Amino acid sequence: MADKLAGKWNFVSGENFDEYMKECGVSFLTRKVAVNLKPVLDIVIEGNNWTITSTSTFKTHVAKFVIGEEFADKTADGRDVKSKYTIEGDKLIQQETGLNGGKDSRFERFVEDGS
Repeated sequence: MADKLAGKWNFVSGENFDEYMKECGVSFLTRKVAVNLKPVLDIVIEGNNWTITSTSTFKTHVAKFVIGEEFADKTADGRDVKSKYTIEGDKLIQQETGLNGGKDSRFERFVEDGS
């Protein structure tokens, strides 16, 4: 499954993304900018080490991790979280645990029809 995810990917969709950001406490201005972004994800896998770089006109965010190990992270909108990535079937799952009263989140990344 990991082999399918390695490479550069164009963001296709984020269902209810504005509502999600609002629930997380992201400011109105940041939400309005972020909802229109279509970042490029670059996923590099070297042994057990993964790096996901999300690049947009707004910000670049880099996450370096090992599958199954929790790590401290800061979201692109500035929230402090703990993240843990796992693989479920053909999906890369990111579980974010909000810190300082922040909300928890779950993201699913997958390749559909080869793109």
